Amino acid sequence: MAPAQHEPLPNMSVSAAVMIPSSEAPSPLEAARLALARDLRLAFRKREQLVQPPAFFVIVTTLFPLSITPELAQLRAIAPGVLWVAALLSSMLALEFLFRDDAQDGTLEQYALSGRSLTWLLFAKTAAHWILTGVPLALIAPLVGVALGAPGDALPGIVAAIATGTLALSLLGSIGAALTLGVKRSGVLLSLLTLPLAVPILIFGARATQLAIRDESFAAPLELLAAIAVLALTLAPLAASAAVRISLE
Repeated sequence: MAPAQHEPLPNMSVSAAVMIPSSEAPSPLEAARLALARDLRLAFRKREQLVQPPAFFVIVTTLFPLSITPELAQLRAIAPGVLWVAALLSSMLALEFLFRDDAQDGTLEQYALSGRSLTWLLFAKTAAHWILTGVPLALIAPLVGVALGAPGDALPGIVAAIATGTLALSLLGSIGAALTLGVKRSGVLLSLLTLPLAVPILIFGARATQLAIRDESFAAPLELLAAIAVLALTLAPLAASAAVRISLE
């Protein structure tokens, strides 16, 4: 590990910032903000990884009208399942890279040794994953929903469900990404760990979407989805932090 007084590499600026003495170091929230800004900047330098999840989402969902039937009534019936399976798989595409690159270049080790809150720093990285993956999926979902026969009145409900569900998926996925940090070609193992945890999100999200398409109240499944997201928000960063520390030992 390079000493803190050396000039940091471009992608190490935040880790250098959190390594300065405690009397001068930023607060946990400020350190998390810096980590979030760093991850967002780095993501736009790797545009191929940035485009993969929304492109996959659009491709998978648009294949169904071509392979099944263009009749809107039938597409409307399968739209909730199609949207949520595609959103789940798209969100998981980027999970493998959530901590891997930072573990390889030593950034995670500097985070762990900095004396700053590793929980807050990993939460910032997870938030960046959701901003770069979940938010684009939620914004694209109305266009895909219309292609699958969803009425215009259902689009706000679809956006709310996808945004809430992908937040929970990113948080739960961070645990799997941390647990598989030291495993080579961890994509399959990460999927096996994350998919069972994502089943309740898939069920409640698809139900909320189905009720929104039917023009019925979708408040109950959406609230359950939000409850899962809040629970994950409380526990996932702590679990990911513990798993990363174990992987670095």
